[in-house]
Amino acid sequence: MNNVVRVKAPKWTIIKRRVLDIGKWVFLFAVIMLLYFPIIVIIIQSVNKNVQGTYFSGFTLEWYKRMFRDEDLMRAIQNTISIAVLATLISTVLGTIFALGINSLNSRRRRQMIILNNVPVLNADVVTGVSLFFIFKFFGVFVGREFILGYETMLIAHVFFCIPYVVLSVLPKLNEVDKNLYDAALDLGCPPLGALMKVIIPSIRTGIFTGALLAFTMSFDDFVISYLVAGEEVKNFSMWIYASQRAAGRTLAWPKAYAYNAIISLVVLLILIIYNIVLIKKQKRERKVRVNLS
Repeated sequence: MNNVVRVKAPKWTIIKRRVLDIGKWVFLFAVIMLLYFPIIVIIIQSVNKNVQGTYFSGFTLEWYKRMFRDEDLMRAIQNTISIAVLATLISTVLGTIFALGINSLNSRRRRQMIILNNVPVLNADVVTGVSLFFIFKFFGVFVGREFILGYETMLIAHVFFCIPYVVLSVLPKLNEVDKNLYDAALDLGCPPLGALMKVIIPSIRTGIFTGALLAFTMSFDDFVISYLVAGEEVKNFSMWIYASQRAAGRTLAWPKAYAYNAIISLVVLLILIIYNIVLIKKQKRERKVRVNLS
């Protein structure tokens, strides 16, 4: 039998490894607390009897009931969701078309168009909002409508600032697609639109999905641009909470806002859980198929 000589690591090396392991767990805990602690606080405050929220005085669902009974708040929530959904759908379609057009240009023109696309992304929200405000007001004077600001102008503004994010998400996926696939589909007798829908779009669907998520997120929680282009009659949730702080009885606005944000957080968490479950099942099926084929 061969004698195996085990060399023990020096004590300082073992201590160093343990300190690093503890440091990793502490850093992970700190990051998790930084990211999720505000969400946990909002959920707790949404069921807190204390209106001020300075301490927890008991469990209650009263704020959820008041949220659904508040007509102004429910109207603001409906505007927030409807504008976010419509802006996402429109900007995803237009952004994908723009990305396809930019990708078809030569390298010089492509760089120029990407720079133009990045300007709204890098621009300050207040500058974008003021610019759109003057454009809408000028158009209103031109067509003879002094009070043109409203739901439609807010939707147009949201589509405007969401499109660049879709373009930035789709372009990298287009660069990964083999440029010969489209020509091969045409050579096999597929019409141009059919080749686009059956070959190109499936190849970039992850980029389209990512762009749609970014567009929905940007539209859902926008305040500055919405405030400048929506007028006085239409409000989304962020505008409602801002207006509630200046109105009488503003103390009751925060508990209802906590209830709304708690519902949104739980819905998003549920969607992520379902998505990961479906993804895990899909990966298991793919592994089984590979094993059977091998």
